[in-house]
Amino acid sequence: MTSSHAMELIPAIDLKDGRCVRLYQGDFAAETVYSDEPASVLERYLALGARHVHVVDLDGARDGTQPNRRIVLELARDRRVKLQVGGGLRTLARVRELLDAGIERAVIGSVAVTAPEDVARWLDEIDPARLVLAFDVRIDATGAPLLTTHGWRETSTTVLWDAVERFARLGVQHVLCTDIARDGALTGPNCALYAEAVRRFPEVRWQASGGVATAADLAALAASGLAAVISGKAMLENRITPEELRPFLPNASSPASM
Repeated sequence: MTSSHAMELIPAIDLKDGRCVRLYQGDFAAETVYSDEPASVLERYLALGARHVHVVDLDGARDGTQPNRRIVLELARDRRVKLQVGGGLRTLARVRELLDAGIERAVIGSVAVTAPEDVARWLDEIDPARLVLAFDVRIDATGAPLLTTHGWRETSTTVLWDAVERFARLGVQHVLCTDIARDGALTGPNCALYAEAVRRFPEVRWQASGGVATAADLAALAASGLAAVISGKAMLENRITPEELRPFLPNASSPASM
């Protein structure tokens, strides 16, 4: 079981057309550009004390192409940080290519929903510690977390718990769950969802994303037993001070050495 103080904050870099952006609830028409230089954003996260950085190729997530591949590989050359990278990873060959390039973990999204038997085979062929299954959910009227795919445009009838149960039996170690109603909205995370996730599958190292806006949000998520939380917008907009972030960033220097 993950103890509350051990939760790691993983800052996010979302790439679109070579730039660092954030979308509002996955809407490509609701985009905010934060930097034309993703490497400078990575540098800032490193300075804060990040050990991992979460990189998403949004163009890849939408249509399976990899227009940001060169930038991803450049970021991966920085050995001071470990990357987990997702977006458009729909074949085993593409996953292997990223891992062989020095990326720590590949994030598998839509294909884990649309072709679970393929991903089950990948877990056989690749060290499960190097894969993150990413499930994006929309909470329905009954409170059930239903999986969505294809940049959140399609909602399936599959409940998150059923999908995770299948992969947990196969030894999956890392699962990232996003409540898409909270993503980019700075409305606070769905702590009840993540507490339930940890309760149902304590052996999984759960990552949460969506809704983090304050240091109190981080503390609440840590209390639910998560292994990690991913934050993009709050980090990019400096909404949480370095001092407040420090407990959740493994490589942060102590105040005395700042």
